[in-house]
Amino acid sequence: MTDTQPKPARIPWPPVIYTAAIAISIVLGVLYPLPWIGDLLGDILFAAGWVALFGVAALWFTAIRTMVRAKTTLNPNAVPDHLVTSGPFGITRNPMYLANTLLLIGVAFVTGIVWFLPLAFIAAFATQKLAIEGEEKVLAAKFGKKYRDYAKRVRRWI
Repeated sequence: MTDTQPKPARIPWPPVIYTAAIAISIVLGVLYPLPWIGDLLGDILFAAGWVALFGVAALWFTAIRTMVRAKTTLNPNAVPDHLVTSGPFGITRNPMYLANTLLLIGVAFVTGIVWFLPLAFIAAFATQKLAIEGEEKVLAAKFGKKYRDYAKRVRRWI
């Protein structure tokens, strides 16, 4: 990449953001617990939480497998060698970040710690601003029209 092209972030924002969201959710859940839905709806949300967590595992596994098969980097701060558009990348441009957000939502439903819900959306917003938008500039600079066509066809999140 030349000096005029966008560069990847130096700080691995997504893991930092989601780890902070998890830690903050737990601390707030202990210090300032919020009421949770009980009875039948609570049981349904608990089951939905487990379904979400299985979805997280499936997204992580298939996204990593797809990237490894494409022989591109797993490092969010590195410039990718290849544009990956198959597997979960054919449904969402950011399956790993989507899985991280879904992880927080699933944990909220399973544990009943309500703080995970707003922090999931805050983490997703922060990830988009601090990581995704920069990554998209790097991808557009490296892959040009191929990336722009992909971005028109596949949504950023879902």
